[in-house]
Amino acid sequence: MDTVMIWAAFAIGIVSVLIAMSKYSWIKKQNPGGERLQEIGQFIADGAMAFMKREYKIMFFVVLAVVILLSVFKQGHEKVIAVSFVTGAILSGLAGLIGMKAATKANMRTAHSAKDGLIKALHVAFTGGSVMGLTVVGLALAGLALLTIIYTTVFGIEDLDFIVQIISGYSLGASSVALFARVGGGIFTKAADVGADLVGKVEAGIPEDDPRNPATIADNVGDNVGDVAGLGSDLCESYIAAIIGSMVLGAELVHDYRFVVLPIAIAAIGVLASIVGTLFVRTKEDGNPQFALNLGTMGASGLMLILIYPFLHMYVPAGLALPGTELVYSVNGIFLAIISGLIGGILIGIVTEYYTADNRKPVQMIAQQSMTGPATNIIAGLQVGMMATGLPVIILIIAIMSAYHFAGLYGIAIAALGMLGTTGIQLAVDAYGPIADNAGGLAEMAKLDAIVRERTDKLDSVGNTTAAIGKGFAIGSAALTALALFVAYKETAGIEVIDVTKAEVVCGLLFGAMLPFVFSAILMGAVGRAAFKMIEEVRRQFREIKGILEGDTKPDYIACVDIATQAAISEMVVPSIAAVVIPVLVGFIGGKEMLGGTLVGVTASGVMLALFMANAGGAWDNAKKYIESGHFGGKGSVAHKASIIGDTVGDPFKDTAGPAMDIIIKLMSVVALIIAKMI
Repeated sequence: MDTVMIWAAFAIGIVSVLIAMSKYSWIKKQNPGGERLQEIGQFIADGAMAFMKREYKIMFFVVLAVVILLSVFKQGHEKVIAVSFVTGAILSGLAGLIGMKAATKANMRTAHSAKDGLIKALHVAFTGGSVMGLTVVGLALAGLALLTIIYTTVFGIEDLDFIVQIISGYSLGASSVALFARVGGGIFTKAADVGADLVGKVEAGIPEDDPRNPATIADNVGDNVGDVAGLGSDLCESYIAAIIGSMVLGAELVHDYRFVVLPIAIAAIGVLASIVGTLFVRTKEDGNPQFALNLGTMGASGLMLILIYPFLHMYVPAGLALPGTELVYSVNGIFLAIISGLIGGILIGIVTEYYTADNRKPVQMIAQQSMTGPATNIIAGLQVGMMATGLPVIILIIAIMSAYHFAGLYGIAIAALGMLGTTGIQLAVDAYGPIADNAGGLAEMAKLDAIVRERTDKLDSVGNTTAAIGKGFAIGSAALTALALFVAYKETAGIEVIDVTKAEVVCGLLFGAMLPFVFSAILMGAVGRAAFKMIEEVRRQFREIKGILEGDTKPDYIACVDIATQAAISEMVVPSIAAVVIPVLVGFIGGKEMLGGTLVGVTASGVMLALFMANAGGAWDNAKKYIESGHFGGKGSVAHKASIIGDTVGDPFKDTAGPAMDIIIKLMSVVALIIAKMI
């Protein structure tokens, strides 16, 4: 039956990919609009693909180097971990690439569809996002199931500990590519965004996405390479890590093959629920797109629970006792652990929506504070971001304690999987945002009717909130997954207890707590340096190329795209490699207990910093949009200019440094797990 379950998961993964491809085919059949709209849309698509090619070339050599190292330092059958690593890297990169291709097809079609009303525009934008969502979960699940089948049947490996050890390389490969994609794409998009906003909107006083702004094409390219391709690789990695974290603990703690297969089966049920959930996303012409997207997400979560409960009764052995403990695993205990994670994720999403939605008090408070200038705007945004860490952490604590109570440490890993079980639709909703944002930019540049931009702005405003909610899910699941991987590392390394009274543990803890701040500083600095070059280029063109501001001369868009590309490629390498190298150095120099302390520190401070930056950035962004909708003076007012400054500060928070944190804490945990027996 276990083999049947894995084959069924593989089949469901393939079906998910096929449905995604059918949606992609449907998008291509939609009307792409007039010649001007298609020309700009193709320019954005070409710029995004050019960046992806250069980024993937760098990643190829990094992946090759890691494969060589794994092949050298691993012995015998352990060398197979290199196959897992390459598979994870390829599928993570492929997921991002497919999502980006779908987004660059959907953006112009969303803009054109907005002429006919909000319903059609929402349908096209969400369908574009669902290509990403269903592709990510389909590829991740199918790849993991196939590797498990190959290792158990082709290679005939029966040792559970050994199987999960070599499969953990799958998560390492996905994490490595995700960090490169997130960091590189994040630097690109925010350098372009900051340059376009500060010079175009603040200094020149021209609207957002105005074709006279040389950086506007680069800004829209950045939405695709950062917020779509980077996001796809990011969530693919999170999803894989949650499944593998549960598999590792199933082998290490329960020593039962059914508990190794169970996470794959739960993920497969989540994929089915996500596919059905995409059908719930519908709205009326005067309806609220946020409600439609929430309905799809909640519907998928409810369906997942309905399907999982009878499956657990069929598959999980009744009253399985854990050797040497009083813990007894039960169907209800595991089910309640899943519910703990799922409810925890939903509650974090609700809290995130409260702090980042433009119809809520925190965002409106930031907008009001903008009336007295950028300083008070920034103070208010920092306040909201810091306050927004409180409730999500309390929710995480309750989810962890509940999951532990119901199913022990294995329950915590399963809770993370429950939180990410419907990643397919969560990511579809998340990727919808950049498509709507791009559609608005295209509408502005192609000079479509004002009603088109009004409708795309409505979709985009919702997209900012859904993106913040998606980040909340990713951060929350990262905390649970990192905890599960930490326990797996502790078991694999043979550590009885992490004693905080030991000097090496305390030093490791402090060192780990420092790392997210240093990584964030490096990434923020990279955005700042790239944005500086972008600003200088835009100013140069305004100054030297006659007729740009009058609309008589076409700006040099390619120069700005090249600046963002070169900056992102050069800046992404060091932090991405450091996240892999640091755990190795700490482990071999300081020892396994110091490495354990480092993992605790990096997880604790990384989660706090990620929540702070994601919520502050989302709130700043929607405060600007709230003012642009006519409040506190509207566009061109003192409050508007101040809100642009705040949004500019928040951009690298929410789209570069913040999202990198949840990848870093899981990547370091996976690296530690892989080297645990070598220390």
